[in-house]
Amino acid sequence: MRGRVLVVAGSDSGGGAGIQADIKTITALDAYAMTAITAITVQDTRGVHFVHAVPPATVAAQMACVLDDIGADAIKTGMLGDSATVEAVCAVLEAQARGIALVVDPVMVAKGGAALLGEPALDQLRRRLLPLAALMTPNLPEAEALSGMTITDEASMHRAAEALRALGVPAVLLKGGHLDGTEVLDLLATESGLTEFRAPRIATRHTHGTGCTLASAVAAGLAQGMALHAAVGRAHAYVQAAIAAAPGLGGGHGPLNHAVTVDPARLSALR
Repeated sequence: MRGRVLVVAGSDSGGGAGIQADIKTITALDAYAMTAITAITVQDTRGVHFVHAVPPATVAAQMACVLDDIGADAIKTGMLGDSATVEAVCAVLEAQARGIALVVDPVMVAKGGAALLGEPALDQLRRRLLPLAALMTPNLPEAEALSGMTITDEASMHRAAEALRALGVPAVLLKGGHLDGTEVLDLLATESGLTEFRAPRIATRHTHGTGCTLASAVAAGLAQGMALHAAVGRAHAYVQAAIAAAPGLGGGHGPLNHAVTVDPARLSALR
């Protein structure tokens, strides 16, 4: 294993998104995953049925404990839930994680439609967390909420990506899966310009946790010393492969196959 990634996010009892997807992704890409859990969700492929928030002080303590002992080469945030948790996370980042690449996945709504970030916390995320980030990875609804813009096509994606960078984050990976079409565009905006990552749209309902997976895959690459564009490129390819190999579980939005990188020959040798 090479590269230490601390993930600050909620738990998904269904295993397809959240902390579970983060750990699987980071491990599949040969990095080491650590966690600070922000919430316990009762969740399956059909939706989020209940959320139990972890006290902000406990979230901060998990982060501080791990950083003090093991350390981290990258940090990824996912579901934070409320203003107090955002503030607690920012306090630890400022005190113990200066210089560590931070990937912010601004998780606001679950795949099934459940709200995962309150409105007051959105402003706190915008003002406090984003200026600490190296990269933000919003989907289109999240980008609209953060920017105040309406995104209906690729041209408006380009405008929104630059508007989001103006919030103080140096790089934005805007995910275009919510647009219609036979092709999916993910757009990376940095100081040097815009880079497009395109892939054929896979006709499947098994896309639960794609956002968590992509952000954690990028964080793993950054932790391993990859340049941003290379980390995003590998993460994009990994997510596409994991969707294509999805195991078809559940009656709703099913999980990806995070083990798509596992070598069957090596696995057989262990039996």
